[in-house]
Order: sequence, then C-alpha cells, then structure tokens
Amino acid sequence: MNSKQRCLAAIHGEPLDRTPVFPLLMFLAADRSQMPYRRYATEGQVLAEAQLKVRELYAIDAITSCSDAFRVSADLGGEMAYPEDRTPYLLKPLVSRQDDLNHLKKPDFSQPHSRMQDRVEATRAMVRAAGDDCLVLGWVDMPFAEACSVCGVSEFMLMIIEQPELAHRLLEFLTEIVIDFALAQVEAGAPMIGAGDAAASLISPRSFRQFALPYEQRVCQAVHAAGGLIKLHICGKTTHLLGDMVQSGADLFNVDHLVDLATAKKAYDAAGKCFKGNLDPVGDMLQASADECLQASLNCLRLTQGSRYMLSAGCEVPAAVTDEVFRAFCQAPQQP
Repeated sequence: MNSKQRCLAAIHGEPLDRTPVFPLLMFLAADRSQMPYRRYATEGQVLAEAQLKVRELYAIDAITSCSDAFRVSADLGGEMAYPEDRTPYLLKPLVSRQDDLNHLKKPDFSQPHSRMQDRVEATRAMVRAAGDDCLVLGWVDMPFAEACSVCGVSEFMLMIIEQPELAHRLLEFLTEIVIDFALAQVEAGAPMIGAGDAAASLISPRSFRQFALPYEQRVCQAVHAAGGLIKLHICGKTTHLLGDMVQSGADLFNVDHLVDLATAKKAYDAAGKCFKGNLDPVGDMLQASADECLQASLNCLRLTQGSRYMLSAGCEVPAAVTDEVFRAFCQAPQQP
C-alpha cells in the first residue's frame, strides 16, 4: 500500500497497513530546502520542490501547497508585503464598506504573476512528481477566512455584528472565487483540497452557522462535484464547533491540540468522518525530546484505534523541530 492509497483508505474507512502520517509543513519545508520563506511563498516551483524534499526526507504520506492566506487578496489588487522570513501579508484592508466591495472584480488568475495561478502551478508540479504514490493537496482558504484576510480579522468580526448584510455580500463574492480557485487545483490533478478557516474558531456556534458553515458547504459541494475531496483545517479551540463542522461536507478534519482528542474522536466517529491531529507542535515537538514526541504520538494512535484517523500535529510543525524529533513522530505508526 503506497502513501496515497493509505490516506484514501483512511478517509473511506477501509483496511490499512498502518496509520497515515500527514503533518502540515510550510516553514519546515522551506527550511529543509534552505530557501528563504519569501521564495517558498512566491515561487510555485520552489514550493513544490520543498514539499517533495520533505516527503523524500521523512517518508510522510501527504504533501500540500499551503503557504499563506493572501493569494486571493493579492489577486484582488491588494498591496502586499513579502518579508524574507515570514508569511506574506496584506498591508491595508481591501474592504471596509460597500463601495470597496463594488470596486472589486473577480480576478483572472490565469494571467502571469497571479499568486493564485502560482499555487495552481505548484500543485500541478507536485502531482506530476508524486501524485501516483503520495496524496497531494491543493489549498484554499474558506470564504470566512478570506473575508478576514481582505478586511482584517477584527474588522470583519465587527462587520458580522454591525453590517451583517455587507458581510454576507462579501462572503458571496468570495465564495465564487474560492470555488474557482479550488477547482483549478482539482483540474491540475489534486485529488484533495485543503481548506483553511482558522478565524472561524473565534466565533460562536450561532455565528458559525450563519457566516461560515453555509459557505464552507458550497465549497465542499463544488469540489465533490468535480470529483475531489476536501480537508477542513480550523486550528484553535474548536470544541464548541465540532457538531457544526461535521455538517460542512468535508472528508477530513484537522484537530488542534487545544481540543480534547477523545471528544473530537467521539464527534467524528459518530459522523463517519476521518480526522487528524493532535500533537502540540510546541510542547510535543519543538520543546520535546525524540522519545517524548514518540510517546505523545503513540498516545494519539492508541486513543484513536478503530477510527478513521491520520497522525498529525494540531497545526503547522515549526521549522526548528529537529530531524531526530520529527523522524520519531513520522515513525510512530510503524512501532510494534
């Protein structure tokens, strides 16, 4: 059973030779390729080569074209900053009132220098190189997360309270773009799309059902209609949202270390869904010895026996995690 078969079997609840290992690697991938993060985030070929390198180094079962949350913002005309060793970011909000939204047009991301197209090409290169053996994921941010990017997190949180109609118009506009972006990566060969919605962890279940869930569902439905799968990645403390998140239609769910894994297991087992997590990237990896990381990994594996499950940290693995520690994590499912 190769890595791709292993991951798909876990998602579909089929027999496995071992639990898949599927960490989220961005800064670590750039670091192991000895590339500044600016190049990793802005040059699709560099991103693809870095992801392929960490797969070669550590024999992980899935790789993803995730780098930052501002691909759509950039293609909408936002003024961007590209630091050498940090993620790109938007210098000033694109939308604060209706007139701002009226002036935005759906980007043609097939044009040269499009950041969205750059990710499509990174995904395509990863699929060509490893798509027969490894699960390759494209990446988008869900509409709620994109709204927080184009407005600013605090500003969009105020908008959903003070200007809910404008918030919904913005979410409608962004949903069409997110769907186009996701489908372009499915067409590039990605069998699965990772979809981030981290800011949604900050809102109440009621607000989640109103401003996040319906738009997540539309993205998931569009990807499924195109023959793809979806991984929903909402890091942070999401215990209060687990019952709603399973309604999104996603096929795989990330569980952060801030969520009790047994509680998440109960929710996802009941829904017949696959989930992954939930080592603390700092406490169980960055600040841990190899043996401590191994024991934390084995604890996750023991707790999730019988579930549709993949071993992962709760969020991105820091670049400063040593090879010894990271290899202990990757090799945990092979322990007797």
